[in-house]
Amino acid sequence: MTADHPPSRPPEKDTRRSLRQRLAELLHPAPANADDLIETIGEVEDKDIIDADTRITLERVIRMADMTAADVMVAAPRIDMLDVNAPFEDNLREVIHTAHSRFPVYQDSRENIIGILLAKDLLKLQRAPNLNIRALLRPPLLLPESKGLNDVLREFRLQRNHMAVLLDEFGRISGLVTIEDVLEQIVGDIEDEFDIPEEDDGNIFALADHSLRINGNTAIARVEETFGVTLQSPQTEDEFDTIGGLVAHHAGQVPERGQHVVLAGLDFEVLHVKGGAVHWFRVRPVAQPA
Repeated sequence: MTADHPPSRPPEKDTRRSLRQRLAELLHPAPANADDLIETIGEVEDKDIIDADTRITLERVIRMADMTAADVMVAAPRIDMLDVNAPFEDNLREVIHTAHSRFPVYQDSRENIIGILLAKDLLKLQRAPNLNIRALLRPPLLLPESKGLNDVLREFRLQRNHMAVLLDEFGRISGLVTIEDVLEQIVGDIEDEFDIPEEDDGNIFALADHSLRINGNTAIARVEETFGVTLQSPQTEDEFDTIGGLVAHHAGQVPERGQHVVLAGLDFEVLHVKGGAVHWFRVRPVAQPA
């Protein structure tokens, strides 16, 4: 009596090898440059060997090889830092306002970064007010701004770090880069604590200080209705649809985080910029002189 055997099927390893062989055939002879390689990857997608998402990821990886840390960094003047000598309440207010998880900490001068503070470590100061903030600092990862993004990612993995302070050719602080900045070059925008699922007309949220947090994609008409103001004249009402576009127009460019733009008696403070557009504003009426 013979035992029943399930129908045989090719091992998974053979299937993967077959795919590699097919890719190798398409890439032979080897492309002469990155643009030719990207074009070849498009042909691979056309042959249904990979899907569109895989093609996009591969293209980003290839293009990232020519990028440096300076291409994605936050420039030095825009870095949110904490002063090691500032009162605890001031640093806590900055942490809550900016909503970052890590902060460079400086002493005396912003050029003198002495460490990195994790926002969660501030809780230890609440329990032990006599604890010196210096005891909570972690050594900063210092990298040249000319370092390739692939090498920056490798440094993050080796050093088990998520943030690097960048130096220019003269050893001065030129910017800051995080692991999220690097990974976004491969996978696209990574959602964070500001990325709330949006409705068609954007989002408006009331804050504890009686101001409103408004998404940059919010329709201008909705903001006008909320505050009872006119932000756009009839002559330009067809030019802009969202409040982010209108504010950027009046600012002359996409405003930076922390920048204020005043329109129709409203102060639009930029809270979060991502992908070349403002994601969130803090909006409140401009204080009238007594």
